[in-house]
Amino acid sequence: MESSAVGGTIVTPERRRWKFPGTALTWLAVTPFAAWAVARVAGLERGSLPTQIMTATPYAAAGSLVPLLIASLGRRRAATVVALLATTALGFSVLPRALGSAEATTGRPMRVMTINMLFGRADVATIMKLVREFQPDVLSTQELTPGAVADLDAAGLKELMPHRVLQDEWSAGGSGLYSKHPLEPLWDVMPPVGHQMPAALISLPGGQPIEFIDAHPFPPLGPQVTSWNEALADFPSASPDRIRIIAGDFNASLDHAALRGLLARGYKDAADTVGAGLIPTWPANKRVPPIITIDHVLVDERVGVKEVSVRDVPRTDHRAVLAELTVP
Repeated sequence: MESSAVGGTIVTPERRRWKFPGTALTWLAVTPFAAWAVARVAGLERGSLPTQIMTATPYAAAGSLVPLLIASLGRRRAATVVALLATTALGFSVLPRALGSAEATTGRPMRVMTINMLFGRADVATIMKLVREFQPDVLSTQELTPGAVADLDAAGLKELMPHRVLQDEWSAGGSGLYSKHPLEPLWDVMPPVGHQMPAALISLPGGQPIEFIDAHPFPPLGPQVTSWNEALADFPSASPDRIRIIAGDFNASLDHAALRGLLARGYKDAADTVGAGLIPTWPANKRVPPIITIDHVLVDERVGVKEVSVRDVPRTDHRAVLAELTVP
């Protein structure tokens, strides 16, 4: 407080200092992310709700920077260490998906496209445009209905991809494989768990046939989480005697232990391999943009991945995944 030459007083307000959260509040911010990191690294998600929440791990990794900042600026040493470990663990779980590169593997070129058609409602014109532009050797479809089969054939798919194994249904359970090349249906690859998941041997020119499975387990909602786990466990392991590709709507992300367990049996995720593993595929065509990645092309470790892209298709809640590969 100072005296004024003209009378009165001048009051100088004290500067308010920012008060950092106390120890209890700091730990309250840090603990959820630390628990998430432990669950993600150790694969501890159990039950329907934790399994669904685990798909948000990329966002948790980004969000974990906030409690780290709070703890470090507040000079809470123990909390800072825990927060740093959590951020590091989550970061190492997520960031590699954006850091891949194309593989210069020699072999026969093979192009794969997969799309969930949402009860057969997906825009046929857009699908056919992608087929004509990308020229896939194999088109893997989920939620394929008899009406969608007829519409696709009427739009020209019958001429472009005349070979097929279809298990279409008037429900979410239908699926179908379309191919430019001759194929042989395989009826004993997948047990009856989940939606229809047809498989076939695709006879590409110049080498051994490629086994292809159209993936569509049940979503891990409520009691269906048991069937979801069973389906991911029932996909066959990679074999030295046969090159295998599994593509479709897995209703699973790379943050699920069940999907990582499948990859550990001799596969790699094509998008993850080339740095496109964080591009979300669901839900599409909603008021909110796609937020999670549950549509995948899994390939044998011996398969090279040149490029993976994700495309929008109107009137379905999934985006199409297009993979350019090389097979032995």
